Amino acid sequence: MSRKFTIPTEIYDQREAMGAAAAHQFQRRVQEVVEAKGRCRVIFGCAPSQDDFFRALVREAQATPGVWRRVEIFHMDEYIGLPGSHPQSFRTYLRIHFLNHVEPAALHLIKGEASSGEMEAERYATLIGHAPIDVIAMGIGENGHVAFNDPPVANFTDPYLVKVVAMDDSCRQQQVNDGCFSSLSMVPRFAVTITLPVFAQAGSLFCIVPGLRKARAVQRAFLDPVSPACPATILRVHPRARLFLDRDSASLYQSASGHS
Repeated sequence: MSRKFTIPTEIYDQREAMGAAAAHQFQRRVQEVVEAKGRCRVIFGCAPSQDDFFRALVREAQATPGVWRRVEIFHMDEYIGLPGSHPQSFRTYLRIHFLNHVEPAALHLIKGEASSGEMEAERYATLIGHAPIDVIAMGIGENGHVAFNDPPVANFTDPYLVKVVAMDDSCRQQQVNDGCFSSLSMVPRFAVTITLPVFAQAGSLFCIVPGLRKARAVQRAFLDPVSPACPATILRVHPRARLFLDRDSASLYQSASGHS
């Protein structure tokens, strides 16, 4: 992972415009893959930061239903112990914001309520590894994580495609900051997550990061050494990563780099 790339970045004054632009380009890439391969395999991140993206992507997908009938959908992570019907499960988020509005070729969900998190991780890794992942829509966490690869557990050469992780306190606090849980004590401590090699090996990464609370993480993604200390630096070693920001999330990077 020694080669580094400049991250193509688009900055918008409003979150809605950011989400619309990301969705349009994501849709275009999905359609290109479908036309070239006959099917496209995508992974979605599920978090409030992705709301504007999904709102626009629903419109894009509904305008091209034939494309999405050839798309196989995965998601990044799920809390251990939460059933799919729980309001704060990522399966619930994905259903509300996207799945209830489209008809994909196939859908694969992580079962947070499985009796063994490790066995569920193995099951999901088999599905992920069956064929290349073509496109990922993702965010960046306040601590620089991608999926639930927090700095203490992130590994650029992880031997696993999917694993059980203990979420660090800063990651759990973000779930409170996002309004997903009312207190830290209510946030689950463990999750099943895809790992960093899944991101590194995917065909394209579309990273959507709005909000002032993400400004420091965005700055670190651009300027920190590429390492698991800031997992989001993985964007700099991917040849087809693209970053979508609003003015708030871009503010510290722009100040440090002299960009306007």
